[in-house]
Amino acid sequence: MIDLDDEQAVRAGDPGGMLANVAAFSEHCREGYRLGRRAAPLPDVQDVRSIAFCGMGGSAVAGDMIRAMYADRLPVPVVVVRTSELPEFCGPHSLVLASSYSGGTAEALACFEEAVKRGCRVIAIASGGELAARAQELELARVALPDGFMPRAALGYIALGALGVLEAVGFLPPLEHDVEVATAELAALAATCAPSAPSEVNPAKRLAGRIGDRTPVVWGGEGIGSVAAGRWKTQFNENAKVPAWASSLPELDHNEVVGWSQGAGSRSFLVALRHEGEPPDVAARFAPSLDIARSAGASVEEVWASGGSALSRFLSLALLGDFTTSYLGIARGVDPTPIEAIERVKRALAEA
Repeated sequence: MIDLDDEQAVRAGDPGGMLANVAAFSEHCREGYRLGRRAAPLPDVQDVRSIAFCGMGGSAVAGDMIRAMYADRLPVPVVVVRTSELPEFCGPHSLVLASSYSGGTAEALACFEEAVKRGCRVIAIASGGELAARAQELELARVALPDGFMPRAALGYIALGALGVLEAVGFLPPLEHDVEVATAELAALAATCAPSAPSEVNPAKRLAGRIGDRTPVVWGGEGIGSVAAGRWKTQFNENAKVPAWASSLPELDHNEVVGWSQGAGSRSFLVALRHEGEPPDVAARFAPSLDIARSAGASVEEVWASGGSALSRFLSLALLGDFTTSYLGIARGVDPTPIEAIERVKRALAEA
């Protein structure tokens, strides 16, 4: 295991520069929001009755975030589509956001084309590729993201770009103040998690060191905690190159807790993502549920979000997860950036 307090070794273990991208998260969020508000030409949404957010992987997390965070503010329901099939209800009175950072994701492209065919109001979120080209060809709105990032490292651009364009069409109230406060808080958190900050004051390094060679399991309360847990899970997969699992409360108390039988957790490290906005009934479930995991032999740590708004809390959890998973990969001796297994699947599909 690489010593995470050896700054030179940490930087050498990150040749793809993932930590630098993570450290710039606050800037990505600020710029993404600006780009979303500038998207054009915007569709008329006065008679829109549903929103479908279509994407895969990191490009779909924004949809989960919007649904969890703003369902009580949006006048229409939101669904997140992680397949190539657009839901049957999508039609002329639906707004479809097709999200693919690369612009080449097959599933997002398929939904985009079907949405156009059905006469949906369509907005593309992409840095380039076929999705951006088709949006330009059809004179449809596009949130034009900068290129050059791994899709999972572009969460700030994608998520805040989506919020910005939903504000621009009139589905969300002005978010500028919330974004400014959140990004300032993210910048401060990033400083505490920087490679130069030692483990005793660096929560991400300390947590990565505690996890070590155990299998990560991440829990979050339904809503932003659950979305953040899903993000941590996939970041453990891609940045640290380890299997990981994520679940949400209260659902896991109706099934998963039974699986934490005596000795079953001896190789697991459970991270519970918490925030001050949890519903009281969900918050009350954490203590007894975590006790069951401890009784099964799991190591447990609660990680609390920072910030006074739901946006700040979600983004702070996402940032801490990105740092933690990157440090875990480096500590294990793997470069966080490459995703050879995904490329292998793509090559196999192309050859089939």
